[in-house]
Formats: sequence, structure tokens, C-alpha cells
Amino acid sequence: MKIASFNINNINRRLPNLLHWLKAARPDIVCLQELKAADAEFPAAALAKAGYQAVWRGQQTWNGVAILSRGAEPIVTRTALPGDPADTQSRYIEAAVDGILVGCLYLPNGNPQPGPKFDYKLAWFKRLATHAKTLLRAGVPVVLAGDYNVAPTALDIYPTKSWDNDALVHPASRAAYAKLVKQGWTDAIRTLHPGEPMFTFWHYMRNRWPRDAGLRLDHLLLSPSLAERLVDAGVDRAVRGRPNASDHAPVWVELRAKKRR
Repeated sequence: MKIASFNINNINRRLPNLLHWLKAARPDIVCLQELKAADAEFPAAALAKAGYQAVWRGQQTWNGVAILSRGAEPIVTRTALPGDPADTQSRYIEAAVDGILVGCLYLPNGNPQPGPKFDYKLAWFKRLATHAKTLLRAGVPVVLAGDYNVAPTALDIYPTKSWDNDALVHPASRAAYAKLVKQGWTDAIRTLHPGEPMFTFWHYMRNRWPRDAGLRLDHLLLSPSLAERLVDAGVDRAVRGRPNASDHAPVWVELRAKKRR
């Protein structure tokens, strides 16, 4: 089984790119972030024609998350991260797909910091950690996939000082991510590629893609039962180099089939 996460940065604008990648990579499950489209604008028909069923939570102009599935129908279990009923931003959706609970998330950017946006980021991280701990206690196979908007360590960003004051590398952001992983989650990419940068995001500005001045912001965290099935993981870097590309590239894992009793 191949599970991927892709910050598409406007699903309708990047739809040809998305369809091209889906056909080439053939992931079984895909988590999308930054749809930047209202619910009614989601291209469900085009994705169905490509062989993917979908569930989504859109939002006009900003945010938006979706889960795509090839073969098995995704059954929605949540359309929001618990812990703050007043939070109306479309940043989390969860569904059961072919025996796996899939949490698709788009964590707040947090800039500028300090300030209310950074406070929101850290509060969202805390809510995510609380929910993640509940999922682990349930003992079900879970993947938490998405754009976490944090480069966890110095290895996850190109050599530079220009981002030192950015929320993506702030010590509090990194500490929140580390605390989440220490609950018992496996960072799939870093586990299989411990010494490589494995960037997933290259800003449009300052020629960063041609210079490979990237960051690793997109992560797939696996619960223990899924981590046991991990066989491969990677980043489809070439997708970032296509015309009209998102500023992110898809990240993916491959899991061996579950052993039958």
C-alpha cells in the first residue's frame, strides 16, 4: 500500500499536475492540503474519472484538506481537530480507509512570530498532540500525514540564516513536533533516510527550487502497527519542477500488506 501527502497549493489551479502525478505514481491513499477551494469547487468528478474517491473539507481562498482513495471508499470519522469548537479553519480531516485510520492535517504556518498567529500554531499543535495520544491508546493503525509547517531539525533546511526568525524553525515549533513524535510515532521519511535532507518545500522566491534551497515540512507519522509494515519512503521531487507546480512535492510511504491471521 502506498500512502502519500501533497500540499497542492490550490487544487483547481494545479489539477493537471495532480492528475499527471496520480497517474504516474498511483498512490492508494493521498492526503491533500491547501485546497484553496470551497466545498462546491472541489474537482470530485475529475478525480473520480482518474479512479479516486474523495472526502474533503474545503475553505474559500485559504486552507482546505482532502483524502483521496483508489479502490477503497474513505469513511469520514472527523472533519475537524477536536479541542476548540470555535476554530473554523479547515485544517483537519480524518477517515477510515482499507483498515487504516488516516488523519490529514495542515498545521498553521505561525508567521509572523511572536504574535497571535504563532500562538494559534502552538495551540493547534497541542490539540493535535492530545488527539494523537488518544489515537495511539486506541491501538488502531493510524497515519498522520500532511504539512506540519515545521522543519524539525537543522538537517531539514538548507544551510542558511535567513529563516532563523521564522516560525517554521522556531525552537518552540521544533519542540512541539519532537514531543508529538516521542508519543510513539514513527517519522517515516527520517527513519528510512536518517542522513539526507529529503526536502519537500521550495519557496517560489529567490530561485530556491533551482538552488535546491528547500525545507522538509511535510511528514507522515505512523503508529506502531503501521511502522512495522514500513518498507519504503520518499519524495517525488520532480513534481516540483513541472510548469505551474505547487511549491511542495509529494511525500510518500509504502507499507507491506497486513499479515492475515
